[in-house]
Amino acid sequence: MIIISQSNPKASYEKNRKLIDKAIKNVLNSGLYILGSETENFEDEFANYCGVDFGIGVANGTDAIHLSLRSINISPGDEVITVSNTAAATVSGIVQSGAKPVFIDIDEKTYNINHDLIESKINKKTKAIIVVHLYGNPIDPYPLLSIANKFGIKVIEDCAQAHGASVKKLKVGSMFDIATFSFYPTKNLGGLGDGGMILTKTKSLCDKLRSLRQYGWGNGKRECKFHGYNSRLDELQASILRVKLKFLDEDNLNRNKLAKRYIQNLKNINKIILPYLNKNSFHVFHQFVIRVKNNRKGLINYLKFNSIQTSIHYPIPIHKQGAYLTKKFELNITEKLSNQILSLPMYPELTYQEIDYICDNIKNYFIK
Repeated sequence: MIIISQSNPKASYEKNRKLIDKAIKNVLNSGLYILGSETENFEDEFANYCGVDFGIGVANGTDAIHLSLRSINISPGDEVITVSNTAAATVSGIVQSGAKPVFIDIDEKTYNINHDLIESKINKKTKAIIVVHLYGNPIDPYPLLSIANKFGIKVIEDCAQAHGASVKKLKVGSMFDIATFSFYPTKNLGGLGDGGMILTKTKSLCDKLRSLRQYGWGNGKRECKFHGYNSRLDELQASILRVKLKFLDEDNLNRNKLAKRYIQNLKNINKIILPYLNKNSFHVFHQFVIRVKNNRKGLINYLKFNSIQTSIHYPIPIHKQGAYLTKKFELNITEKLSNQILSLPMYPELTYQEIDYICDNIKNYFIK
């Protein structure tokens, strides 16, 4: 039997093979492989898609977070508020900047940061908040904007899982001061390798970020005005992403159709909890995550036996991992959900027949 993968970036390549192969060939024939017209055009196109003025292509999503923090002068001793139920990349970028992550618990419905808990963690050392649009579900930006204005704190969006998501037609990437994206192959907009992007509405930040990504060079000269890094989106990945950007909205609509099929099939199973949908938001379902109230491992094994791959995003909250065990944080909801969440197969090329097969097996497991 054919295995149904939890994610399948190759399917996206196969669907657009001719256009991608042509784009790659054009770059190879151009002889220009770093910071050329493909990168410049993609930066402009993606920024325009998200509704901001400036895009800065970088090597990956982690670098996007790190360089964003450096651009607003985050330094050792500063604190950055974020969540613990996220990819390690979010917190790795904070630590690379020299700052300390301060973890806030999440909302049990949305799995995103709990706005009501933020102010209690703000002090003189707090310099930024990183919000994560987890699983493709965008946060409500308006409470955060109020907090940021009240305390004079910068807010950075981690949009690595939410390309194209929006709240009241306000796209992620345009909600706050700076936004970061990853183009890892499994993302809603994914390349065929690593890649990242930083978006901003401010030209001065754009100029600084362009220098930071390339050694600190400025003014068109190879002179380092300040300490910089080597983090550039290459031409091959930019050319691939330009092709795939054209299909992002279509792919996100397909993800929504598949999510609705899941919900329709699974809505009567009282031993699982389905994703929360906000009528004011456009969820792009980077992952379709259910919560299994009891014996998650048993369901995982049952689905695996029936050739269905699943994953857990994420099995160990960041504050429980050895690299970040520096302080005790009370994150009861985060820890509760880490023992229940389960990511079912989700990518635009899945068929309704495959969704039905997955759901039938979930039903069978709970009634056996």
